[in-house]
Amino acid sequence: QVQLVESGGGLVQAGRSLRLSCAASGSLFSINTMGWYRQAPGQQRELVAYITMGGNTSVADSVKGRFTISRDRNMLYLQINSLKPEDTAVYYCAADTRWGVVTGFPSDWGLGTQVTVSS
Repeated sequence: QVQLVESGGGLVQAGRSLRLSCAASGSLFSINTMGWYRQAPGQQRELVAYITMGGNTSVADSVKGRFTISRDRNMLYLQINSLKPEDTAVYYCAADTRWGVVTGFPSDWGLGTQVTVSS
């Protein structure tokens, strides 16, 4: 099992940048994929980016060019540039031993960090 703790959220103005962090602990050797989801009020949770332990990354088309996912040891990051009000959501870190992050059913979730973008 993997424990995930997100940080870095907050209230920011549109156009600014933000970097979210996720600290992973526990059975790190078992992780195959990690990713970031977000859930806006009244919306379904959506995958915005994921990374494999081999370093391959994928970013959702809706945020491509503005969101960048990266990993360093036990830390997962999401760099968000040119923030828009529609980026307002709770952002969740996720991990899985196989491809659960991609399919929407990761084995481990963080509690989330709130990002609010003001116009």
